[in-house]
Order: sequence, then C-alpha cells, then structure tokens
Amino acid sequence: MLKYRTCNICEALCGLAIEVEDNKVISIKGDEEDVFSRGHICPKAYALKDVHEDPDRLRYPLQKINGDWVRVSWEEAIDYAAERIVDLQEQYGFNTIGIYQGNPTVHNVGSLLFSGGLVRSLKTRNRYSATSLDQLPHHLAADFMFGHQFLIPVPDIRRTDFWLILGGNPLVSNGSLMTSPDVAGELRSIQDRGGKVVVVDPRKTRTARKADQHLFIRPGTDVWLLLAMVHHALYQEKVDLKRAADFVKVEQLAAIKAALEIYTPAYAAEITGIPESEIKALSKAFFAAPTAICYGRLGVSVTEHGSLCHWAINLLNILSGHFAEPGGVIFTSPAIELARSKSTKKRFGRWHSRVRGLPEYGGELPAATLAEDILTPAEGQMRGFITSCGNPVLSATNGQQVDQALASLDFMLSIDIYLNETTRHADLILPPATGLETAHLGIPFHNLAVHNTVNYSEPVVDKSAGTLFDWEIFNRLSLAMEKVRARREGREASTPFQPNLDQVLDQLLSQGPYPYRLKDLKAQPHGIDLGSLAVEDLGEKLQTEDRMIDLFPEIYQQALTNLEKPALDPAQLLLIGRRDLRSMNSWLHNSYRMVKGKQICVAQIHPQDAARYGIITGDTIAIRSRVNRIEIAAELTEEVGPGTISIPHGWGHGKPGIRLGVAAQHAGVSYNDLADEQHLDPVSGNAALNAIPVEIVGLK
Repeated sequence: MLKYRTCNICEALCGLAIEVEDNKVISIKGDEEDVFSRGHICPKAYALKDVHEDPDRLRYPLQKINGDWVRVSWEEAIDYAAERIVDLQEQYGFNTIGIYQGNPTVHNVGSLLFSGGLVRSLKTRNRYSATSLDQLPHHLAADFMFGHQFLIPVPDIRRTDFWLILGGNPLVSNGSLMTSPDVAGELRSIQDRGGKVVVVDPRKTRTARKADQHLFIRPGTDVWLLLAMVHHALYQEKVDLKRAADFVKVEQLAAIKAALEIYTPAYAAEITGIPESEIKALSKAFFAAPTAICYGRLGVSVTEHGSLCHWAINLLNILSGHFAEPGGVIFTSPAIELARSKSTKKRFGRWHSRVRGLPEYGGELPAATLAEDILTPAEGQMRGFITSCGNPVLSATNGQQVDQALASLDFMLSIDIYLNETTRHADLILPPATGLETAHLGIPFHNLAVHNTVNYSEPVVDKSAGTLFDWEIFNRLSLAMEKVRARREGREASTPFQPNLDQVLDQLLSQGPYPYRLKDLKAQPHGIDLGSLAVEDLGEKLQTEDRMIDLFPEIYQQALTNLEKPALDPAQLLLIGRRDLRSMNSWLHNSYRMVKGKQICVAQIHPQDAARYGIITGDTIAIRSRVNRIEIAAELTEEVGPGTISIPHGWGHGKPGIRLGVAAQHAGVSYNDLADEQHLDPVSGNAALNAIPVEIVGLK
C-alpha cells in the first residue's frame, strides 16, 4: 500500500509516496499531489529506507562495562543515567553537566518539542547546539533588528525578478533557512520571466553554474562587498523604503551613512578581488530591479564577520524597498509560529563561557568553547556530558580537541542511533526510534518556507520492537532524575503531567492563526496549502519594544568600529567547505547509495595554486592549519578561485571503535580537524568554519 510522508532529512519538506508491504519499504517516490513539493525529490530521500534497515543502527540501549559494550534494558539504562548525572551534580554543582544538541534535532519533531524538558531538568548553563556552528548570526540579526530570533525574512523566490545569492548553494541544499523544494525549477522560472540570478561565491557551485552571473570573491570578505553595496545605495542610489518607511527611524539612516563613509566600492574591490565596476553594476542592478532579494547563507554566516554580513543583508533588502514586499523578502505565516510574542528583553550575554568568556545566546553557549570548558581544570569544569543526535567530533571546530575532551569525561550519555565518532566515548547510548518510524511535522521549516503550507506525517512503518520514541526517552530521563533527587533529599518526587507528541502538536495548532487541528492535518496526507507569502501589517509582526525596525543596533555599531582591513597576502590559502547533494553533514555516510561512485572527500584547488607546489590531480597532499594537519587527495579545478581550497564537511570516519561499516570504507578526512576554535565571529561567538588560513606542507 502507498503511504505519504514529508521527508525529514533536509529542510526542503519534499512529499514522498512510499510503497510499504508487511512493514517493509518497497519503494520511495516523489508525491505528485504534495501541495508544496509537487513531486520533487532529491537523492537523499532514498536514504530513509537505508537508515531504517541499516544493520549498524542501534535498536536497544548499550552500556560500556569494563570497556565492552553490553546490552541493557531501558529501565536499567535510564536509572543508571539518572544516578550518574545526579551523582556528579551533587558533588560538583549543576553546571558540571553539559549538553550538546545536533542538527537532526530540528528535523525530528519529537526531539524538537521534548528535548527542552530534559535540558531544563539538567539545570545547567553549559548548553550547546549546532546553531553556533551554523546560523547563529541569522538569529542574532533577526532578534536585534526585528525583535525575535525566528523573524528571519524569507526570500519570495516564486515572484522575484532578481535573486542575489552570497555564500549559498540552494540547488544542492534545497534552500537552507529558505525552505524550497526544486530550487532548480524556481531558478529557471525566474529566468523564464526575464529575471536574473547572480551568485557571489569563492567556488563556482552547482547554483553558480545555472545562474546568469557568477562573481568569484576572496573567502571571508563578503562583509566588505555588502557594506560597499549599502554605501553605494546611501551615497549614489535613491533609497526607497516603501512599506518599511513607517517602521524606520530616519536618524538611524543618517548614522549608518556616516559609519560607512570609508566602505566604498573601490575599498571593497581591493579586499574582495571583485572589480569596482562590477560592484557598482551589481548594486545598481539590485536597486533598479522591480523586485529583488539578497540572500546569504552558510558561506557568509560561518565567517569571522558573519553577524555584520547578516545585518548588512537585512539593510540591503530594506533600503532597496524589497523588504515585506512581494518578490522581496517576507515574514512567513505558518500554522505553528515560532516567532510568537515574547519578552522584549534580549536573551544575550546573560552568562558567559568559563574559559574565554564568550556570550550566551538563547540559553546556549558557543559550541567553539565546548572542548576547552571540559578540558580546563578549575571550578565549574564539566565532568559529565550528554549528546543528543549530534556528532561534534566531526562537526565542531578543532574536532581532535573535542575528541580529546570527550575522552576525558567522568560520565557521558549519548542519545543516538549510531556508535559513531562521538558516541564511542559514551558510557551509555540510548537509541530512539527514527526516520520512517516516527511522526513528522517540520515546524521550523514551515516557518522558513517560500510558500505557506502545513503537513503532518503519520509513521510509515512500525517502530522496532522494544525501542522508544525520542520524546519518550526525554520524558523518562527527566522523571528519573527528579525521582533520584527527591529520594536523596527525603521528599516526594513531583510527577508533572507529561503529554504525548500528538497532544503537544494539537495544542500548538490550536494557538495558531488557522482553524486547523491535528485531526484535520491527519485527514490531508498531501498537506494543506495556506497560500503565498503574505504582506502583513509590519506593526503586528515586529516584536521590538517600540514595534519599529532597529536598523543600527549597538552590537553592530561596535562591530563596525572594530572591523579591520584584512591582510592581503596573495600567497595565503584559505579553506572553505563544500556540500554534496547526496550528503547531509555526517548523517548519511553509512548508506552505500549515498557514498558510492566518485570520491567526494577531496581537496579542490585552483591549477594556478597547484602549479606552485607541483601538484596534479590524485596527489595526496598535507594541509596544515594552526590546530592540526590532515592528508587528502587533491583535485585540480577552476571551479574554485585562486587562493582557495575546498574540502567537504562531515567526513572522517576512520576512528577506532565505531560501528559504521559502510562509512568506515569511505572514511575521508574531517574538515573540522583543521577548523580553529579560536577563529570565530566576535559578535555572536559563532564558529568561523570558512576562510580558515591553511598551508600545503607536504606531498605524496
């Protein structure tokens, strides 16, 4: 029989038609009736079957006893975890336990909605997530300019005439903080109606190859291009704010103009490598377009100036009159709104990391501080740690330091379906039911989608016997810790009501702007179309204290003051990441169909740079950063600009003690072993995983 589901691997929300017989998946195809994806599917969807059937996937708790992994019951496992966590907190304080939540958290509605209960029950300030290895500058700009971290303006690509993309590769990512299946089709539609797509990137990506224009840029210098475009607008172009005019303070425009006086196109040309004439032409075309979008993603977010980049991107969209306008950038109207009213008091810098004093944001510390706060002896040192569906050994900066830190802990718990590079350090692994066994509603991605829809998916297959859903694990662990604390304190344990997933989803839908409840969504397996991105009253959407846009928050004023011209060494090599359509961080590397074929984990280098070292394609080269050295095969290509080396993220499966049979045969090397934990965005603390200074130090 056919069952319908939204794919939860990446952000695109593609509808799937899945043929199932006797609780086994026979085939996976795109759902032609899905109201959002309309039959589009990418190769990653087929990995859902592979993960479900993977013999390496864990289906019962494992406890490390005398160095060996031993199967234990759920009751034993959860009681053991609760006792060990409470033991450490009684001895050293609540903050001795840390927790890291990986990117899959937001791709699994059970983890998204219930992990917060576990985090709160830990009563620790040492909380980390993949947010500060990725999109934290987006959230900071949304919060400080518009009043809420989830008020991220979404590109209305279905109605635009001009799409400027910086540091993004949406044909491969299917959007990313811009949920859109079949971006290739959307791009063609822009061009078919006479519009234009321009990509600015140090690499000629798949998106750049399909665009009307591609401009190579020196890695990490996007901020000077963006500031020059704002400068050109304020000094040369006619600024027309349109709908945003009533929500902008004129004196802030004057202050920005004065602050950007030196950031001319000529100044930017010297730093970025893009000719002054090209910068002026790009700015003029952007401001002259009837509708236009400036969209920046990972390549500008995870740089040293990621926060300033996203402030400037918002400025460009506002100053050009393309903010809250059809074909520009618009706030979404989802069925479950993440950007609901909140206190106007900023949740930023309320506490700081123990060693470097980096600021908390939204209850989390920057993941770049994780290892040092475990390894550095002193009061408050972390001695216990929890990872939930995350692999920071491969995803956090200075992965070898993270590896060392996790190995030093007194106790570690992992909630994960694999024994991988991170969880091999755990004392206990609790594997949840996953993928096709779980219900799904992509709440974060409906909040970032280029068209308003809502879609709930029932589980496609029964979960494996004896397994628990993630939300059940979080609930049981929180309750078990409360019972241990109560017993030791000689009091009755509190037993708060713990709703199930359906109850929480139904409650959230009842609070939304549409007359739908969970039963209505269950009756519509292809989703419900809620309409195009709507231009609503900005006064209702904005959540700043005065319901105005803060064009020039103090944190960006200070960042501009501290912005220094980079050293321009033509011999310096800068490392950037790379994404593949069949890969999703380190998630899918144990699926043979996702890793077969041409070797993905190679270092792309421009022939001009290769000639300096006598490198040819296929040579094994050694690359060194401040923190580490790796060896990797080289691939010569003009798809990267001179001075740039590109390596894909998420590989490095050659460590001992893992149980990933396929991934180990295609191990590759870890990009993040070269990533420097000291190299970050000083405003937000977000890791600067792009534009890492490296050198080639050997050749085989």
